[in-house]
Parts: sequence; C-alpha cells; structure tokens
Amino acid sequence: MKKYGVNELRKMFLEFFESKEHLALKSFSLIPHNDKSLLLINSGMAPLKPYFTGAEIPPKTRVTTCQKCIRTGDIENVGKTARHGTFFEMLGNFSFGDYFKREAIHWTWEFLTEVVGLDKNRLYPSVYLDDDEAFEIWNKEIGIPADRIFRFGKEDNFWEHGAGPCGPCSEVYYDRGEKYGCGEPGCTVGCECDRYMEIWNDVFTQFDNDGNGNYTELEHKNIDTGMGLERLAVAVQDVDSIFDVDTVCALREKVSEITKHPYHINEQDDISIRLITDHIRSATFMISDGIMPTNEGRGYVLRRLIRRAARHGRLLGVEGTFLAQLSATVIEGSKDGYPELEEKKEFIFNVLTQEENQFNKTIDQGLRILADMEENMKVQGKDKLDGQDAFKLYDTYGFPLDLTKEILEEKGYDIDEEGFQAAMQKQREQARNARAVTNYMGADATVYDEIDPSVTTEFVGYDNLTFTSKVTVETTETELVDALMEGQDGTIFVEQTPFYATMGGQEGDTGVIRTENGLFRVTGTIKLLGGKFGHVGHMESGMIKTGETVTLEVAADERKDTAKNHSATHLLQKALKTVLGSHVEQKGSLVAPGRLRFDFAHFQAMTAEEIAAVENLVNQEIQASLPVVTDVMDLEDAKKTGAMALFGEKYEEKVRVVSMGDFSRELCGGTHVANTGEITLFKIVSEAGISAGVRRIEALTGTHVLDYYKKMEEELTEASRLVKATPAELLEKLNHLLAENKALHSENESLKSKMAQSSLGDVMDKVVEIKGVKLLAAKLDDVDMNGLRELGDQLKEKLGDGVVILSSVKDGKVSLLAMATDAAMKAGAHAGNLVKALAKEVGGGGGGRPNMAQAGGKDPSKLDAAMAMAGELLEGQLK
Repeated sequence: MKKYGVNELRKMFLEFFESKEHLALKSFSLIPHNDKSLLLINSGMAPLKPYFTGAEIPPKTRVTTCQKCIRTGDIENVGKTARHGTFFEMLGNFSFGDYFKREAIHWTWEFLTEVVGLDKNRLYPSVYLDDDEAFEIWNKEIGIPADRIFRFGKEDNFWEHGAGPCGPCSEVYYDRGEKYGCGEPGCTVGCECDRYMEIWNDVFTQFDNDGNGNYTELEHKNIDTGMGLERLAVAVQDVDSIFDVDTVCALREKVSEITKHPYHINEQDDISIRLITDHIRSATFMISDGIMPTNEGRGYVLRRLIRRAARHGRLLGVEGTFLAQLSATVIEGSKDGYPELEEKKEFIFNVLTQEENQFNKTIDQGLRILADMEENMKVQGKDKLDGQDAFKLYDTYGFPLDLTKEILEEKGYDIDEEGFQAAMQKQREQARNARAVTNYMGADATVYDEIDPSVTTEFVGYDNLTFTSKVTVETTETELVDALMEGQDGTIFVEQTPFYATMGGQEGDTGVIRTENGLFRVTGTIKLLGGKFGHVGHMESGMIKTGETVTLEVAADERKDTAKNHSATHLLQKALKTVLGSHVEQKGSLVAPGRLRFDFAHFQAMTAEEIAAVENLVNQEIQASLPVVTDVMDLEDAKKTGAMALFGEKYEEKVRVVSMGDFSRELCGGTHVANTGEITLFKIVSEAGISAGVRRIEALTGTHVLDYYKKMEEELTEASRLVKATPAELLEKLNHLLAENKALHSENESLKSKMAQSSLGDVMDKVVEIKGVKLLAAKLDDVDMNGLRELGDQLKEKLGDGVVILSSVKDGKVSLLAMATDAAMKAGAHAGNLVKALAKEVGGGGGGRPNMAQAGGKDPSKLDAAMAMAGELLEGQLK
C-alpha cells in the first residue's frame, strides 16, 4: 500500500466523490454563520445544518467537503497524550434527500479499499444495535463475515443532539496491528488501546427527535459522513499518532529545531512539543479566518491557545517570540488545501507576534502579583494559595494553573485546586446562562422559520429604485398571514425587489411599498436563509394581501448617501493600507446614510499625522473623480485581478468586483456611486481601539461633513463667548487662563502643605517602640490623601526605620495611610494589613502593598479608638 501524504489524501477523497456526482465545496470558515450554538465549527456537518433541516436549499443534493475544525473540550489533555489535539480536518460526503445507506456504505468500502488501498481483512464495520438494514448491506452486499461486523448501542452508534434530525451510524475500524495493541487476550474492536482505530463514520439521518425521546421517520433521509483526515493518514502511513503524519511531523520537527529539544528524548519535553505543534495549527487557521485574540468567546479560545503555546516555549528555553516562525511551517504544509493561508500570512504572523509580546509582558506582571500573594500567605501563616487567587491569575493575567503550581511548590507552598476549579465552573455556568435560547440551527427561533424554503427574492436594486412585483409571503411578528392591515407591524416578501437588504456592513434600504389600497412603510430590509429579502415595517394605511402586485419605492436620498459612504469605505481601506501598511485588514464595517464606521486590524493608535494622511489621500481620490466600475466574474478570476476579499467571508462562484480607477478594487455586493466625485467630501471624526489589535474609524461624507463643520463653528462661537473672546482670540485667551490656573493651583498646594505641617505640629515625640520597631501614629485635621502621602514621606525619612500611620477627617470622610520601611517589613510589618484592619473599625475598606497602603472610612466618630489600636495591631504582626 502506498503511503499517501495528507494533501494527497484530501485531493483523492474530494475527487472520488466528485466522480460520484457530488459538488465539492471549499471548507467553510471556522466562524459559524447564523449559529449561536457553536463558538467554532467543530465538524464537517456543522456549517451544512441549513441544508439538512430544509431551511435552505443546497446547491446540489450531493455535496463533499474537507472542513477545517476545532474542538477544545479536551484541551487540558493536549500534549499529555499523542491522541489529543484541537485542530483537525474532517472529510465528508453528504446527501440531502438523495442517496441513502446502500450507496453510502458501498462508496465507503470502495474508497478505503480500492482508492486508498487499505487491506480489506484489516477493516471492521460497526452498526447500531437495531440497524439490520446496514448489517445486511455490509454482510450480504460487501461480503464482510457476520463475526467481523460489530453491533453497538446508542452511546456509540446513534447520533443525536437534543431535538432535531438524528439516526443510527455505521463506523469503520482499521486494525493497525499488534505493535499498537495492549496485548490482552480479549483485545478487539472497541478496546481502549490504539490497535483498532475508528477512521470512518456514516451517519444515517432518518429520524426526527421531538426532544422527549419520541422518534418519527423523516420524509427526506440524509447522509452525513465524517472521516478525520489526519486519522486516515495515521492508518495509511502506518505511524504512531497524528503528530507523526507527514505535514504535522514536519511542524513537530520545526518545533524541536527552534527549541533545540529533540522529540522522544524526554517525556516532559515531548508534552510541550506536542502541545505547541497542535496549538499553532489551530491558531494559524483561526487567525486566517479573521478571529483575533480577546478575553471572550472564540477570541478567548485563540488567546488561550497562543498563550499555552508561548508558555511551553518558555519551558523549553525559548527566549523572545517564535510562533510566527512555526506558523510559516503550518502555512507551507497546508496551503495546497487552504490557499487563504498564504494570502493572509503576513497578517497571521503580525497577530501571533503581537499576542506573544503581550503575553511576555503579562506573565511578568502576573509573577509580581503572585509575589504579593506569597507575601500575604507568609503574613497570615498560610501554606496554601486560595483557589480564587489562583483563578484571578489565570483569568486576568492569562496565567496557567500549572505554572502557578510549579512556582509555589519551589517555595514550599501548595495550591487550592478545588477552589480554582469551583471558580472556573462558576464562570462557565455564567457564560452558559448568558447564551441565548436557540433552535436546532443554533439561531434565535423566529416566525421566519415557518416560511417555505423554496421562497426566494431576486434583487434588482443596482439599476432600479422603483419596481413592481408580486407579494409571496407576509408575516406579523408572530405568524404567517394572508394580509397585513392598517396599524399592524410585519414583514413583506416579494419576488423581485429594488430594496438592498442589510449585509456586508451596509444597512438595508428604507422606503414604501404601495398599492391602490394600501401603504406599507419599510423601516428596514433583512436578508434571510435561502436568499429571501424581508421588508420590515408598519402598515400605515389600508391593506396589502399575499399575491397582490405592489410598487416598491426605495428612499432615494438615503440610498444616495449610503452609496457615498460605502464607496468612501473602499477608498478608506486602500488609504489605510497605503499609509499604515499591508497588515491592515477589515474586521467589520457599518455603512448607513448618515455615517460610516470601519473596523480594521492595526496594533497601535493612529497618530494625528497618520489620520491626516489617510483623510487627505481619500479626499484626493474623491477630487480625482475616479469612475466606479462593477464587473461580475468568477471568484478565482476576481482574486487574480488583486481584488481585496473579506476575512472568513464565503463567496459565491460569481462575484461583483467594484473598481475605483486604479486606486481600489474589492469584492463587494453593495451599492455605490458612479463616480468618486459624487462623494464630494470625507472627514474622519474619531479613531479608537475597540479590542486587542482592532481599531475603529468613524467618518462622514458629503453634506454631513458640512453639517459637522457647522456644528463645530457653533460650538467654537459659544466657547469664545464663555471666556469673553472672539473665535480669533480664543487660543490666546485659553493659554492665558491655563497659565493663571496653574499659578493658582501651585499657590493652593503650597498653602495646603503649610496647613498640614501646622496641623501636624511636633509629632516626633509621639514615636513609640514596639518589639524594637519604631511606630509613629498621628491623627491630623482636615488633610486630604495627597497631603497625608506627602507628610508620610517626610516623616518616614525623619524616622529612619519603622512604621508611620497617619489619619485625617476631611468633609466627613476618614483617610488612612500606613508606610513601612524595609527593616520594619523584615521584622514582619505589613502596611496593607495594618490599614485594612484600621479601616474596618471606621466603617471602610482598603489595603495595599506591604510597604505602603491607604484606605477610607465613613465613620469619623470611631477614628480615635481605631488609632489607639495601631500599636496593638503592629505588635501582632512582628516576629
């Protein structure tokens, strides 16, 4: 048997099913589309749910894919075993009401034995306990002896996920040979050892589960097949694990080369090598689909993967950043199947390096926080770190539990792992409870789910703002109806519409739908599964019935302003790439009549000079009056022209390419001006960060820029009036007022300092000695916290070594300050704990570091009693 490579096997599978009249679709993005039940795509079937449920009509009833997938349920075990991984590719062939068990099983056998060339005698099928039909096909038609066909129960051979389509499945196991076995006499299919490996799973979706365990036969039965590409490669290449198949092995060896730690020498090193190998694959593919490291959702999954990999790099002695180098190897090994990796590689490298640098800073910050926690444990006489503290390090600073544990063990401390897990579980439950209730599709259940999937809409709005068409469906907010009457809110669907639906960042059109007898005010247009355009709004007068011919009129001025903003967005993206660099990638946008918003990948705030350069470049191209031309072409041809495409976007085979002279060229389905001169003006009104590595620009065009300047002029005039100056004199007047304010502030601070000194009097005679440590505790009148800190520094210097505790009441509130010198801390003094105890007595709270801490309180009447306790509290701390 030839030992085919991963890339060869992927190609062989897709071509085999294309020969069986399947449509080969490219892998969907890892970001689920309209599916809130998943953070990340985790199976070949997941992005095809709409076709299985009938919510959307598939492009063909037979489909085949190789889908990139991520599963993080066993992330803690990745690296510890060679079995576990987070990233994998899932080969699949799917039938939507077309062929069923017979063809699926025959093609399974044909591909494995005749195309790939696996030994027939080493293949063992399994079927669901009651699935006699599948058993008969394997036994009578394929010719597998009955004693080599295994019947398993629901847990192993029945696929279901709550309510919805479900059914029995048939798996195929491959006997890898005795060298991979456990050596036990009863070792056979189903054994926990690595000898018999499941490589193929045919799911026969033939039932519908109502959610209460009641099953009914589906009218249209489906086939959902899954085969892990890397698992197949393990069998074909006869290697130990997924970490040894050709492409993954090349990456694993690169890890060893960079870290200077060979594989299979030290088990602890091997754990780190496997973990880094797996995690960098996941991270590379996630970033290529536009996922950015954040502290929530799929962004947090990415951040955790990158940080775990970076941390294990540190364990192997890597200094500085190294993940971008490894990502280059991932891209080289996978670009045959996923060309987008090569297209986005510079961006992927940038994100990885930025996050790695951020973690290197964070981990050092975490170490300092942990040192403070150790100090507190020492003062409190504890030998175990609280689980909540360990979780804070993990959650806030990205500090892995095993690192916290390792550092503490070196110093003789333990860790409350149960408390850590409890805090982790609490966070998971909060996240789970926050999820919206969804249907089987993972989308919010709505009235639109009841519409016949065959209903669709043709968009004719590129060339028309008014059009006549026939009403196909009407709904209120809760049900399908035959007519909408005056006063009702609802949605109207028609065969053809000039209304653009919200998509691609562009807001949907507004306007009216009218007949002789009725007027419907459209407040928004939405696009639903199956290409349906819903006109959402309010029936202002009369009635409109299903089947009637209506006139649809788009609000022309709003559409024109939206077109200006959309075309300006294209100019903006190109200008940003020109000024900031090619790493700039669109992360989101909003195009509305009154404004535009553009989110993009960039790793620091833009300078005023950069903003001005971008703005000037956009206006320059507007003044050049560039022709805006739209061409419809094949996706591959469009990419060859250099047209920019969006991250993670799934495009049709035919796409629209919008060109603005030679300056900008993008794939875009939105509406645009005919010439950039129509935009007239462009103004950036804000630039800010919205998440790690993502910036947001808000801008205006056309008459909205003039309105913006008019408002600014009004505010300038009002500001001038307030300081009794003309707009021309305003700058000079403000500089004069600021200088005057600064002088008065300085004079005020000087007077406050003198008053505080006066209030203090000669306090050095109040110094007492406790167990060899000097303590100065004094109460002052009407001094704020800044004053206390200044006096505290002076008194600490006068004292030499010891502890200073100061308090004051100002505006009815208590301020407390404690300071301890190095010698006092060595003797056991802890300013943070002293202040915390004193604050408790005056109805407040606070704390801080061992050397300096401050607090507040609400009950001045108890301050004298609290200060009297200072000596006793310090004595309790000293050794």
